[in-house]
Amino acid sequence: MGYRVIGRFDDGFGPRPGLEGPYRYPNGRVLYYDPRAGQYWDPLTDFFVPGEDVADLQQSIFDLVSGH
Repeated sequence: MGYRVIGRFDDGFGPRPGLEGPYRYPNGRVLYYDPRAGQYWDPLTDFFVPGEDVADLQQSIFDLVSGH
């Protein structure tokens, strides 16, 4: 199994208590997963992100890795 390094980040987003992440996406968006709420949270808007938006972001990672 291989991997691909998308980039190094020094953007001020680091670990946060009670949340998983940060998860960075190819479009520059950063999300955290809140296991208690069962949803992804956007620290810039302070809102939970709809599941279909997260699915689109996750698909963008697969597209990047597979070269599409």
